[in-house]
Amino acid sequence: MSEVGVVYLVGAGPGDPALLTRRGAELLARADVVVYDGLVNAVLLDLAPPECERIYGGKKHAPSGTPLTQQQISDLLVELAQAGKRVVRLKGGDPFVFGRGAEECEALAAAGVRFEVVPGVSAATAVTAYAGIPLTARHVASTVVFATGHEAAGKPDSAVDWQALARAGTVVLFMAWRTAADCAQQLIAAGKPADTPAAAIYWGTTAAQRTVTAPLSELADAIAAAKLKPPVLLVVGPAVALRDQLRWYETRPLFGVRALITRGVDRAGPFAHVLADLGAEPVALPVTRLDDAGPEAAAAVTAAIDHIGDYNWIVLTSVNTVDRFFAALHGAELDARALGNARLACVGPATAAALADHGLRADIVPKRGDAVVVAEAVIAASGGDISAARVLVPRAVRGRDEAINGLRAAGAEVDVVHIYATVVSPADDPALAYGLDRLRKRDIGVICFFAPSQVGALFELVGDDAAELINACSIVADIGNTTKRALQKRGVTVHVVPSTPRIEVLASEIAWEYTSNRSGE
Repeated sequence: MSEVGVVYLVGAGPGDPALLTRRGAELLARADVVVYDGLVNAVLLDLAPPECERIYGGKKHAPSGTPLTQQQISDLLVELAQAGKRVVRLKGGDPFVFGRGAEECEALAAAGVRFEVVPGVSAATAVTAYAGIPLTARHVASTVVFATGHEAAGKPDSAVDWQALARAGTVVLFMAWRTAADCAQQLIAAGKPADTPAAAIYWGTTAAQRTVTAPLSELADAIAAAKLKPPVLLVVGPAVALRDQLRWYETRPLFGVRALITRGVDRAGPFAHVLADLGAEPVALPVTRLDDAGPEAAAAVTAAIDHIGDYNWIVLTSVNTVDRFFAALHGAELDARALGNARLACVGPATAAALADHGLRADIVPKRGDAVVVAEAVIAASGGDISAARVLVPRAVRGRDEAINGLRAAGAEVDVVHIYATVVSPADDPALAYGLDRLRKRDIGVICFFAPSQVGALFELVGDDAAELINACSIVADIGNTTKRALQKRGVTVHVVPSTPRIEVLASEIAWEYTSNRSGE
């Protein structure tokens, strides 16, 4: 680490985590410290390494921290950099578009700290696009202006040139929720027709997005009638009238649904993308983390690998199992050739896909992902007689025993080795705190589980209210019957278990269930 560190001001976009730039993601992956704003989607914090320090740097109270002043934030960035840290200052939208990024850069420059600005997707462009409002459109608007509306529009020393704004084809006003009536009055006085189409967009690019449209002279009343609160972006201009034709985001089947995924962002990603394509806002809830199983377990794994060629079957029950097993194999300076004639059984398609990443094809992948079904399939593939077979089952500590019991009952010699441990995540993890806060506030429409360990971890984190809060969600979904039983045992009603344990099928069946329920209301 250098004697003096570096600060990267990274634009996180307006809410949808998919709008983070590639450069931003790369810097987060190498950060020593992340100082993040209140408007930043907490799921982005899990892109940083586990050992990275995460510091709330917002100006309002939040589940993960207390507010700081702008001077405190600037001083903190200087202090961290002077301590030799690689700092990512994660800011909502774009750092240089009403983000006070210039002030932070001035402080860094004055202290001799190296910094870099990584532009983000501005709310001005993203929020309007998600609302179906183009900023420019042929024959409608050829110019666009951005301005702050947080000052009273009639203030004598206001820096806003309302005459110039009124001449633009499209006007975008930031921080104008409280002053919407004043802003409209000033635009009309400056020559903007009172009947100019206008819109107010609340929490654009997220599941909470709401868009209110009205003639400019009536916009403030429409905002009040809809009870919108900040953050709200105002858009004024004839292009707003195109919204009825272009509103693509709000017409998706899961629009408005906040979906809680009980996985870390690294594992939640593929499923989150499928849900987002259906219009949901995915929220990663990293209730568990992987840890080493301990020295005794490591010795047992080494012993099994030393005799790996003696096994007739290797049963792999999760993606994590596959990754950890092959890491142990490579650690012993071996590769897939060491498996000899062992046949491979995977609990489901995701596990089989992880195995394929190592150049191997599973011999058995049941259509329904379930430990009992896997055991039955192994027995059937052995001609119904498995009494002479040796089976290796690498798994997590405290994993479920259904497959093992079934194989042993059929006469197989089964060796179980603990390849990793699943532990409950610390409650101060910002992404976890955000997701739990949304669950407790009953802001979650769909909650998805992928393993019994996640069920147990969430109940441990939430406490006595866990079953009630989960049942308050419109849809409770899980990947298979083993996880379903873990939920039912704790008093939770499960609505969706996919016909095939694939994330695409799970997402599709969630969308079908949700739209069916909504149409029946």
